[in-house]
Amino acid sequence: MRVGTYTLRLKNHPRIVAGGSAVGKKEGEGPLKNYFDHCFTDTTLGEKSWEKAESDLQQEAVKSVLEKSGIKPSEIQYLFAGDLLNQCISSVFGLRSMNIPFLGQYGACSTMAQTLGLAAVFVDSGLAQNALAVTSSHFCSAERQFRLPLEYGGQRTPTAQWTVTGAGALLVGQKGNVSIEEVTFGRMADLGVKDAANMGAAMAPAAAQTIEDYLKDTGKKPEDFDLILTGDLGQVGSVLLREILNQDGIDIERQQNDCGLMVYDRQNQDVHAGGSGCGCSAAVFSSYVLRKISEGDLKHVLFIGTGALMSPTSSQQGETIPGVAHLVHVAWNAQA
Repeated sequence: MRVGTYTLRLKNHPRIVAGGSAVGKKEGEGPLKNYFDHCFTDTTLGEKSWEKAESDLQQEAVKSVLEKSGIKPSEIQYLFAGDLLNQCISSVFGLRSMNIPFLGQYGACSTMAQTLGLAAVFVDSGLAQNALAVTSSHFCSAERQFRLPLEYGGQRTPTAQWTVTGAGALLVGQKGNVSIEEVTFGRMADLGVKDAANMGAAMAPAAAQTIEDYLKDTGKKPEDFDLILTGDLGQVGSVLLREILNQDGIDIERQQNDCGLMVYDRQNQDVHAGGSGCGCSAAVFSSYVLRKISEGDLKHVLFIGTGALMSPTSSQQGETIPGVAHLVHVAWNAQA
C-alpha cells in the first residue's frame, strides 16, 4: 500500500533470505574483511579483462546466496541486476547462464537499493516467491569507462572516492528474520554540481530529499532507527547530507553512517573521501549490515542507496550530475 506521496509499505513483510558478497584485494584488507564471503587477492580473478573479473564477482556473490539459502535458480522467478558499465555488461555476462527472467537495472551507485526495493515489491505483491537482487563494481573497469586509463597515473583530488571492487547479492523471499518493511523510490535532485571527482556533493541532495520524503510520508523520526545507512556519499557527501537535513530541522548525526566510510580504513588505505561504486553498498550491506540485523544487533535500518546519474558523454558535454537515492527500511523480525 502507498503511504503518503512516495513511500510503499509492504504488508506481507518480504524477507531477505540470504546475502552473498565478493570483494577484491583492497577491500579484503579493510575493516570488514572478516564479514565478506570471498576476498580475492588477484583483481583480475584469473580473467583476461577487468570487465570479466567483475562478472565473476557477481557469480561468486550469487553462488554464496544459493549455498546459504538452499534455493535453486529454477526456484527464483526474477533477477534484478545492474552495474556501472555500459549496457550493464557485468550483470549480463556474469549471470546469463542462470536462466532466470532478467530485468537489468541502472541507478549508478543506488542500484543495490533499487534492485532490493523492486525485488521486495515483486515478492510482497505475490508476483514472485523468490527474487534476486545483484550489483557490482570494479575499480579498474570503472576507471577505464568513466575517467582515464590507469596507465595515465592521474592525480586524484581530496574529494574523489575509490570505486570498490566488489559485488553483493540478496535473495528476497518469504523466510528469514530480516524483513523489508517499506520502500521509497527517490526523485532526481540536481543542484548544478559538475565535478565528476566530487560525487558526494552531487548525491547528497538526493539522499536528503528521499530521507525527508520518507519521514514525512511515515511520520517517523531518525531516532526510530538504529542505523541510517547511506551508500555511498563518502566523507564529503556525508557531511553535506547532515548539513542539508539540519537546515530543515532533521538531525541524523547519531544514526547515520556511510558504506563508503565503512569499507576502507581511510587513514591507511589512501582512498581519499572513501569508497564508491555499485559494489560498495552492495558488499557492505549484504555482509556486515545484514549479519548485524539477522543477529538482532540492529533492529531497524534505513538503507539509502545514492547514485550519480552521469556518463562520460554527459560530462564531456558540460552537463550537470543529477543524483538519485532509493530507500529501503529493513528490520529484524524475531517471529520469522
